Amino acid sequence: MNHLLEVLLRTHLALSRARREERDERGDVPGWVLVTVMTAGLVMAIWGVADEQLKQMLKDALDMVKS
Repeated sequence: MNHLLEVLLRTHLALSRARREERDERGDVPGWVLVTVMTAGLVMAIWGVADEQLKQMLKDALDMVKS
């Protein structure tokens, strides 16, 4: 009887760990969303600061191609 109880207890613990691991895995998605949103924010901030310089670089490059 003790052997059966031990097997049931080990099975229960293994299933509990598996469920916790599944729950932990779902937490990764919001992390990736946060990284994506932060990256987009950084791009927008840099673009806001360097907008005129980027426009000028593009204009100069196109002018060189036309010549």
